[in-house]
Amino acid sequence: MENNFQNLKDLVTYSKGGILSKIIVKSDKLNVTLFCMAGGTEISEHTSTKQGFVFVIEGKGIFSLGGKNIEMLPDAFIQMRENVAHSLKAEENTSFLLSLVN
Repeated sequence: MENNFQNLKDLVTYSKGGILSKIIVKSDKLNVTLFCMAGGTEISEHTSTKQGFVFVIEGKGIFSLGGKNIEMLPDAFIQMRENVAHSLKAEENTSFLLSLVN
């Protein structure tokens, strides 16, 4: 496995009124994706067949997980079990890492 260094804040870019994603790591056991959500955007409720976590880099939003609202603020770490409904709303430009474990 090759070792790489990336400054995540250097990778953060926002699209006016949109959501951008960039794969950071993709392997048989782990997928890590950087999401950049413009303020006012949402990701509707859905589930994942994989467990994982969200780590907020910057911004402010609401992460709804299993019917419970969690504030998305810098450095927040949110664990998700597989098959639990969740949704996101960015109140301002918000970036986060989504890591899913196979």
